[in-house]
Amino acid sequence: MIEVVAPGPLSTVQDLGRAGYAALGVPRSGAADERSFRLANRLVGNQETAAGIEATFGGLRLRFHAPTTVALTGAPVPVTVDNRQVGMNAPLRIRAGSRLVMGSPAEGVRTYLAVRGGIAVPPVLGSRSTDVLSGLGPAVLSIGQTIPIGQETAHWPNVDLAPTPPIPAEVTLRVSCGPREEWFTPEALTTLVSQPYQVTTNSNRIGLRLAGPVLDRALIDELPSEGMVGGALQVPPNGQPVLFLVDHPVTGGYPVIGVVLHDDLHLAAQLRPAQQVRFRYVST
Repeated sequence: MIEVVAPGPLSTVQDLGRAGYAALGVPRSGAADERSFRLANRLVGNQETAAGIEATFGGLRLRFHAPTTVALTGAPVPVTVDNRQVGMNAPLRIRAGSRLVMGSPAEGVRTYLAVRGGIAVPPVLGSRSTDVLSGLGPAVLSIGQTIPIGQETAHWPNVDLAPTPPIPAEVTLRVSCGPREEWFTPEALTTLVSQPYQVTTNSNRIGLRLAGPVLDRALIDELPSEGMVGGALQVPPNGQPVLFLVDHPVTGGYPVIGVVLHDDLHLAAQLRPAQQVRFRYVST
């Protein structure tokens, strides 16, 4: 078992999500930075689908009641095990009774902790992910909570360190034209890819609310609700885009001007409030 000494601002159990339930109104959820999450599992010899912990802005403190192996990836944070500084992106051997403490990241938002064998909380609709929008899955981690460790592994880790690129200070996300491109003026389509936008504090796992040049509509009609996907850039009447992340609603009633490529969503997941982001059109 793992004991939560302090959960930090927001720590949740995540895996790769519960795909296939959008028709029932259930978001996919899962790790926001999927690339970092998969790496953490590989470093401890898990299947990439094993559940781990996503810590938002660090601050997580854990006590381990059994020896195990862990790895931390994603937003870089200072980490100590029993007051000894340890590194990220590498497997760490943990003794029974040891205490792991995360600091706060200087860049990025979400840090991932994988435990060999995975986190063995009960699955809901085939996933152990916490969905902050629908409330499905395990509750957000809390002080004093104990978390079971599973026993499903793939192989023993054979890597001492996984070199990873730094999180970029200025992020450019590739975007394809959206299904409602005709609802916007030509100037709006140009503005989206020529001007930077700023991430606001009113952002979370559901989506990033962006502030910047207004994206004007060519059509002012009401749009019936339609299906939404991760990466959709939905534009409400104020003209300020919202970039949907992993816990996004499965339907929406505002037009989508573009869709960020799935391969770039791990970068979006690490954008901090007040950080700038740019978009670049690509054909798909």
